[in-house]
Amino acid sequence: MAFRARVLGAAAGGGLPQWNCGCENCGLARSGAIPSLTQSSLAVSADGETWAVLNASPDIREQIAANACLHPTGPRKSPIRSVLLTNGDIDHVAGLLSLREQQPFTLFATGEIHGVLSANPIFDALSAEKVSRQSIEVGTPFDLLEGMEATLFPVPGKVPLYMEAAEVQTDLEGEQTVGVELVCGPERIFYIPGCALVTERLADRIRGADLLFFDGTLWTDDEMQRTGVGTKTGRRMGHISMSGPEGSIAAMAEMGIARKIFVHMNNTNPVLRPVSPERAEAEAAGWRIAQDGMEITL
Repeated sequence: MAFRARVLGAAAGGGLPQWNCGCENCGLARSGAIPSLTQSSLAVSADGETWAVLNASPDIREQIAANACLHPTGPRKSPIRSVLLTNGDIDHVAGLLSLREQQPFTLFATGEIHGVLSANPIFDALSAEKVSRQSIEVGTPFDLLEGMEATLFPVPGKVPLYMEAAEVQTDLEGEQTVGVELVCGPERIFYIPGCALVTERLADRIRGADLLFFDGTLWTDDEMQRTGVGTKTGRRMGHISMSGPEGSIAAMAEMGIARKIFVHMNNTNPVLRPVSPERAEAEAAGWRIAQDGMEITL
């Protein structure tokens, strides 16, 4: 058994370019000067033949088409055995509606995330006879695939935007936002595409990991305000920034993590420009910036 991960989508919600955005990065992507990116999703495998998809992005049809390892091997025969959700955000669940063509697979999520899906009847398009919805308790290991064990754990975050009330707590720790620990042979891999804060408990869990995919939404907390595309800060959206003394680069500098990869980048993030000083700073600190189609093998 050998662990394989394929980045299906490296961008945050909206992708790059975002359909209604004319920021610098979106303009560069439209012109072909920097790569376009689809919305956040990761595929993993222990044998290179059967795969699990972590988060079903709205771009999943395009992502499957772009990755031969996920192509059907016969009429109505997909190598995708399971889908795992880390939260109920639109950019992580909307792709389920593209997987409704009577294809058997197991849908793993916490009870709270399954509750979000159950509350919206449109997701009943996933046939209960074909798609088994498995509620997973945080902290309880389960078999995501043959040869690959997964454990969900709380990370600081918030409820999906469409569920926000008048007051929003952005550092909730419960079932609404989770990270995933994968064990494949001797390797420990973490997938955390959304995180508001690196707490001591989170640091203790990921220390010494063989591979980490982590939330890279924004470079600075006020990035969307400065670029004129929004009014919210990263903290308000439930995302830690990459840079600064309280950012993820500083927080994980001494954790002994073998490979660190940023995923879920917002279209405004300057690290998406290969020659930017921000990209150089992140790479000098030992991080890689994910791209669609990137593959990692352990």
